[in-house]
Amino acid sequence: MRCNNTDCDVVRVVGFEPIPQQSSVYAHVDGFSVLLISVTQIEYFLLKKFHEKPTSEHPNSSVKVSSPAFSASNMSGKTPNSRMTYGNYLQLDELLSLQSGPEGHTPIPSNHEMHFIVTHQAFELWFKQINRELDDVLTLMDVPEVDEKQIPVIVSHLERCSEIFRLLASQWKVMETLAPQDFLAFRDRLGTSSGFESWQMRMLEMLLGLESEQRIGGMDPMEHNRKLHSEGKLSDSVMQDMNRVDNMPSLNDVLQRWLSRTPVNGVSGDVDVLRDFVEGHLTSMEEHGESVIAHMVKIGHGSEETIRPRIQSGIEGARNFLLPDGEVSAARAGLLFIESYRELPLLSWPRRMIDTVVDLEESMLLFRSHHARMVERMIGRRMGTGGSSGVDYLDMTLKYRIFTDLWAVRTMLVKRDALPNPENPEFYGYAAEN
Repeated sequence: MRCNNTDCDVVRVVGFEPIPQQSSVYAHVDGFSVLLISVTQIEYFLLKKFHEKPTSEHPNSSVKVSSPAFSASNMSGKTPNSRMTYGNYLQLDELLSLQSGPEGHTPIPSNHEMHFIVTHQAFELWFKQINRELDDVLTLMDVPEVDEKQIPVIVSHLERCSEIFRLLASQWKVMETLAPQDFLAFRDRLGTSSGFESWQMRMLEMLLGLESEQRIGGMDPMEHNRKLHSEGKLSDSVMQDMNRVDNMPSLNDVLQRWLSRTPVNGVSGDVDVLRDFVEGHLTSMEEHGESVIAHMVKIGHGSEETIRPRIQSGIEGARNFLLPDGEVSAARAGLLFIESYRELPLLSWPRRMIDTVVDLEESMLLFRSHHARMVERMIGRRMGTGGSSGVDYLDMTLKYRIFTDLWAVRTMLVKRDALPNPENPEFYGYAAEN
């Protein structure tokens, strides 16, 4: 066997036999097959051993392959110094050097303080991922017409966000292994830093659609972060990113626009069709309400005088929801149609997307709730490091609702067999009426 590469040294070959045309020679190295050369009508060299380990059949046979191109330690063909490793890919040296606190933070953090740092850094890494997912969702939805083929992709992004929030909710349990006295031992080192200054969390809320007016005390994260930026405590790139998000539509905005384009009874954007559907649904609610009143009175669970006002209040609330100021809301009518006729094939993915958004907000509320209980367990009802009311403030954030319509519509749903069949069912994938 001839080798032009001086680093390739075949010390001893085992034997040979004729081989057919267009065959290849392979060396078997530590369980891998390495292509050496394609051959045509040459003698076939069978390389039996590696690392000069003889066999009982050929006690004197051995093969040494030292060429970088064939080396088992360098299967990628790169030099050892440039080979990608787990640590290189994840930049572990840099990542694992960031748990000692800010510059000049002495003495070095205790294991309890390091635990606190690691937990919150992990939160921030996951916030970064959620923001990336939401950015991608907005790119797909902030268009005049959302491609139906993209709805499963959107759902996938949102489902990942939900699962991350569930993971983060359980991560607070790890924080609860920090005893109150252990936390108090280093709490003063936090200074006036506050969780409200987590600009990634604030940006996440803005991407979803939480308005400053909805926040407790009207706290405006943009105003606060502009102040930090002016003081040199927030980088230009972060402030630029926050301004970008502040000036773009939120998930709630694009979702409302998407719902308003829902084809109701086979037609999209026709106000008369929307109004007829809404009025028909309110009639179904009234008819169903009468049966509920009769049933409750019959079984002795109240009198008509006490039950009827409650039923009528629900119907009036539905009317105000669907016909605000007497004008039909296309987005709410579309939402109600999707939720009412979930069996229609064309509406299956839209309904799943709606449910995924509800699930996302629920998982976020779970995260907030676990945060509040962890803090109460750790410091009781004392004031927060940033000057907030601490647990009382965190408990108030549990009232935050972004996708209020998606929750409210469930109050006015009527069981399917009490609703009229949709018109133009063939539009949604059915040729029959139901």
